[in-house]
This record gives sequence, C-alpha cells and structure tokens, in this order.
Amino acid sequence: MSRVIDGAPNEIIISRVINAPREVVFAAWTDSEHLAHWYGPEGFTITTHSIDLRTGGEWRFTMHGPDGVDYTNLIVYSEIVRPERIVNQHSGDGGDDENLHFETTVTFIDLGNGTTELQLRSLFDTARERDDVIEKHGAIEGGKQTLGRLATYAEAMRGT
Repeated sequence: MSRVIDGAPNEIIISRVINAPREVVFAAWTDSEHLAHWYGPEGFTITTHSIDLRTGGEWRFTMHGPDGVDYTNLIVYSEIVRPERIVNQHSGDGGDDENLHFETTVTFIDLGNGTTELQLRSLFDTARERDDVIEKHGAIEGGKQTLGRLATYAEAMRGT
C-alpha cells in the first residue's frame, strides 16, 4: 500500500514497497514500452511522444484522462543514477497547465530479497503551489494510485 510521508510544506512524498527487484522497478519506470502499461492514476493512459533518458534529456508525453481530457507533460532529466535515483523537472507542455512546474526525485531503495521501496518526492516552489496541485489535480491520491499501478505491473514483470 502506498503511504504519504510528512515533509516540508512545499513537498509531497509518497512511498510504496514493491515486491520486485530494484532493477525491474527501475526498468518499469524508465522504458516507454513499460510506462504505457501503468503510468498515471487509475483510468488514465499515456502516449509517449519522445523519451531520452539521460541527464539533459526529455520525456514528452500526454496523459489521457478517463473523461477525455488530455494533459501534456514535459520532463527534463537533471540526474540519473541507475538504478538508484532519477531527478527531473516536470512541467506542463502547453495548455492550461503550462505554468505547472515542480522537481521530482524518484528513489529506488533495494530492501533485499527482491523487494524495492520506491519514494516519489515532488518539490514545489511554494506551499501554495503544492496545495493547488493537490486541490486541482488530486496529486496525492493520483500519486498513490500511480504507484499502485506500478507495483502491480512490476510484480508481474518479476516473473518474466
């Protein structure tokens, strides 16, 4: 089960233990073929337009909501330490959310015995920006659902 960890007033931290090795969870998080199967809250799908997983590289994608609304996204990678950590700048890529911006750090912690703790930390410029994302986009519940979908997918990958 995903859990929220207390942090600073301008950040959201969500954690989940996944019954799959760190390398499997990292691959699920970084390969566009895998991302298409789980990324986003329940009912959402994504289309990856381009992905360049390297420091300075970009991932451009559209999240398709269950209500038919599309959300364009741009991620610029600022640090990649395989298979331990990814840091990126996340923003809207046009449309209503083009001014949305925050830094995300994804940490993959090897717990041993083929188990990984994934910590997803989103850092906003202000507490108000954090609160807006929670109120307008359901960021906490959406993050928990996203990590739940990742866990289900990575645990299934574990056996392949």
